[in-house]
Amino acid sequence: MQVEAAIKLLKDEGYKYTDKRKDIISFFNAHDKYISAKDLQLHLDKKYPGISFDTIYRNLYLFHDLNIIEQTEFNGEMKYRISCSDHHHHHFICTECGKTKVIHFCPMDEWQKELPDVEIDSHKIELFGKCKNCNA
Repeated sequence: MQVEAAIKLLKDEGYKYTDKRKDIISFFNAHDKYISAKDLQLHLDKKYPGISFDTIYRNLYLFHDLNIIEQTEFNGEMKYRISCSDHHHHHFICTECGKTKVIHFCPMDEWQKELPDVEIDSHKIELFGKCKNCNA
């Protein structure tokens, strides 16, 4: 998601535009990987000394609720990234550097055949491992 589209979505949903929110979205938009709240806090602390984790998490939760960012858990903590598209796909996530790779294949049709008597409301498939660079 582009920064301008995310800001427009915030405004359309009745939320205030702030420089901090723009900087958070810009930070995620500049990185093609999952990032921890701590990494975001360290980045923002340079421009906003003393920025609190309450501020960080309040915005992360809001952005997640508005589908501006995605979240996942790995290595024992929640990580976040900018929402990358509006079409259905899954991700490979490097457990070392956090970079992601889109996987366009979805096995849901096959799984639905295996479970003909259930209604699946949603799913999330993530593959974890080391990317080519981290594995070298």
